[in-house]
Amino acid sequence: MIYLDYSATTPVDDRVLDTFVNVNKNYIGNPNSLHKLGVNSKNLIDASTKQIANILGINEKEIIYTSGSTEANNTAIKGICLKYQNRGKHIITTNFEHSSIYGPISYLETLGFEVDFVKTNEFGLVDLDDLKRLLRDDTILVSITAVNSEIGIIEPIEEIGKILKDYPKCFFHSDLTQIIGKKKINLENVDLASFSAHKFYGLKGIGVLIKKEKININPLLHGGKSTTIYRSGTPAVALIASLAKALRLIYEDIDNNYNYVLSLSNYLKVELSKIDKVFINSNDKCLPHIINLSVIGVKPETLLHALENEEIYISTQTACSTNTSSSRAVYSLTNDHALATTSIRVSLSHLTTLEEVNTFIEKIKICIEKLRLKNENNND
Repeated sequence: MIYLDYSATTPVDDRVLDTFVNVNKNYIGNPNSLHKLGVNSKNLIDASTKQIANILGINEKEIIYTSGSTEANNTAIKGICLKYQNRGKHIITTNFEHSSIYGPISYLETLGFEVDFVKTNEFGLVDLDDLKRLLRDDTILVSITAVNSEIGIIEPIEEIGKILKDYPKCFFHSDLTQIIGKKKINLENVDLASFSAHKFYGLKGIGVLIKKEKININPLLHGGKSTTIYRSGTPAVALIASLAKALRLIYEDIDNNYNYVLSLSNYLKVELSKIDKVFINSNDKCLPHIINLSVIGVKPETLLHALENEEIYISTQTACSTNTSSSRAVYSLTNDHALATTSIRVSLSHLTTLEEVNTFIEKIKICIEKLRLKNENNND
């Protein structure tokens, strides 16, 4: 099996799974209970939170545990907008966001919020001058992803945050799901940020919303304090401990891992570009872990299943996108309908080997040739 869908989810690290199992067995108390077992569980959560905060350079009190990035994004967007709607109802975002950003924003539009999409340049990067033009006195939220999940575009989050410092009524949220564990990021100028453990070899079902300490939000879930007043529910001790373990492990060699994936990605792009009517949509401003390409004349789903028959696993669009035949992100970048309707995503990891990449190149060439020949015969 060759797994090339790491941006959808990563396999859990055995050491992380061991932590999850051990904590489940040995920390049975509810962290909100006052007895010794509860205190032990709470102490473990506190230690995990401190570790996460130290790695990311944030305050321990700024961490809210969620079930994943989707909940974190919803909590941030709805929480800010509903809390501060007396300041205004204007939101700014991009055409390169995850569906868990568009979903809550679309919901807020039904409540009277107004949404603008900032322009991007030929690389997909936010046009900072257009962002300044769109900002108004009633702009309450700017939500811009750190890395687009489909193409891999790395947005200038630090520069955007600096601009927004001049707008004290406006909050800046960024979805960090595709960058945490792959590339270091400075969160000094971000007000709220989201990420999920299963993107960096942790377990599914646990994520984080970072909320700067002086900011208040309306909770998405009501019903008790939990680890903070902003998210109710019995704290998932083992999941929290496993998230901290996964983050610590992936940060131990994050720079070398990045450089390895960059080398692998550059090689793969060169080889894929040699195939007739294959176009690489990801550019030099993109995270090397994600390669988006369009195969003209071949339906993405058909190619995906052809590779699946060879036990090679990729994706079309992003795993959580709605079931559409055209990629919004690719079209926004290329303005080309043919590229947007034939795109696939290959996502790499430091676990990916050169041998796997070479096998993939060989197999995708064969699959494309067979599918194009089949299409030609069907059209005769």
